[in-house]
Amino acid sequence: MTHDGKDAALARCFAPVVNADTQVLILGSLPGAASLAAQQYYAHPRNQFWPLLAAVLKQPDLPALAYPARLQALLAAGIGLWDVVAQAQRRGSLDANIRDAQANPLPALIAQLPRLHTVAFNGATAARAAVQLTPYPWLRVLPLPSSSPAHTLAFADKLAAWQALGDDIH
Repeated sequence: MTHDGKDAALARCFAPVVNADTQVLILGSLPGAASLAAQQYYAHPRNQFWPLLAAVLKQPDLPALAYPARLQALLAAGIGLWDVVAQAQRRGSLDANIRDAQANPLPALIAQLPRLHTVAFNGATAARAAVQLTPYPWLRVLPLPSSSPAHTLAFADKLAAWQALGDDIH
């Protein structure tokens, strides 16, 4: 139940998409309704995540690839995905509606990624989890504007910020 007494759905994150070569980890907050229904990260058709990464990676065809191929392209570039919230109650897809959130164990995942050097946060809600990274002073922490269609910053402005990921992809 949410604080207003209305029913809220229990939303759970997906498994991390990482491998031993992951150098950059992009953390979102919690998948939205469209992503949960499709069982795919950033599945909402207006979410700009895949176009942003296509521009950063200079792979313009990335958004058109089948979902497994998109994930493989990210892993091949040293990029991993996960969320800061393991599960929470939420009505709809807005981060502002997240209640009773349980955090994912970021330190446990970091311990499994020997090449990790950058953690990027997709949006302000995700970036609040950066406090979990204080024991890892070697990690570059990069807060980014949300790729969500609810974040109304122009695509060009989002891309200007997201281009900083290019510095971390080897």
